[in-house]
Amino acid sequence: MNSTSTLAISDSAARRVGTLMSESDVGLRVYVEGGGCSGFQYGFQLETEQQDDDFVIEQKGITMLIDSLSIQYLMGAEVDYLDDLMGARFLINNPNATTTCGCGSSFSI
Repeated sequence: MNSTSTLAISDSAARRVGTLMSESDVGLRVYVEGGGCSGFQYGFQLETEQQDDDFVIEQKGITMLIDSLSIQYLMGAEVDYLDDLMGARFLINNPNATTTCGCGSSFSI
C-alpha cells in the first residue's frame, strides 16, 4: 500500500538513513510495539524486504515501510535524527502522543 502524507522524514534523518543503507536495503522500517516506560515504544531497522501489508512512504530519496498495525499510531508524525549530548538517535515527533518519556523513545496515546 502506498501513502504519501502519513509519515514525514526530516532532512537529517534522510541523510543518516542514506549513509547507513547498503545496496540490498529496501528502506527504513518504522514500527510501534508495546513496552517502554510510557506504554508504547518506537522501533527502527533497515529492511531488505517489503511485506504485503506495509504502507510505503517515499520521501527525500528514502523509502519508509510501516506495518498495518503501526500506521495508526504514526499518522502525521515525523522521523527525525539527532546527534547531541544524549547521543545519536532516531526519534519520532508525534503529535498524537499524549505523554512521552524523557528520551522520547516511548509514548502513550
